[in-house]
Amino acid sequence: MTSSRISPWLAPLARLVTQDLALPLWFRAITVEGIERVPRRGPVLLAPTHRARWDGLLLPYAAGRRATGRDCRFMVTVDEMEGLQGWFLRRLGCFPVNQLRPSLGSLRHAVELLEAGEQLVVFPEGRIRRHGDEPILLQPGLARIAALASCRGRTVDVVPVGIAYDRPWPRPCDRAAVCFGEPMRIEAGGREAADAFTLQLTLALQQQERRAEVRLRPVHGPAPLLPREAGEQSP
Repeated sequence: MTSSRISPWLAPLARLVTQDLALPLWFRAITVEGIERVPRRGPVLLAPTHRARWDGLLLPYAAGRRATGRDCRFMVTVDEMEGLQGWFLRRLGCFPVNQLRPSLGSLRHAVELLEAGEQLVVFPEGRIRRHGDEPILLQPGLARIAALASCRGRTVDVVPVGIAYDRPWPRPCDRAAVCFGEPMRIEAGGREAADAFTLQLTLALQQQERRAEVRLRPVHGPAPLLPREAGEQSP
């Protein structure tokens, strides 16, 4: 049976070590934009691009308890849940999924967390994509989870998140950027609806990742133009 919980003593310690020590010591600047778009209540699925192992620390920094008043619950690969690391991750609200053969238990636990109004993080690419010029290819699992929760009466806000770094393998004193897009929803069930939603999410992730990359570019002269988000009005 798949389960996870957040330790009341380990979680604050982890925030201290990662957000007050590890991240400030490694990165000279972390830019977070659009955090006001992340709902503070109700089930939320954060769908970030996956650019480095640092992503797992940046998301709680940008959208965790200090930023939104909510914890980030992570769905991670089974390999990451082994040994001592797995012991810690499970007590920080993470739970495993076999990407090749996802079990009903993993999917059920993800839906249960959303039904409880939690904030769940799922990397829809399923792997690290180091270079931004590589195409974003999403697995169908995230849309399936959102659709299952919707079928059980809980409409889920899916928030696309773009992440970027100065280099594919971030080095000390590099910079990082995290950009949150407008929440998306999948209302209908079925494969066609899931496929359409996955395509929409892919486009949204491309947009947010580009925004994050632009934030890391040196500015000489006028600021570069960014694509307008859905719903934004022309000046």
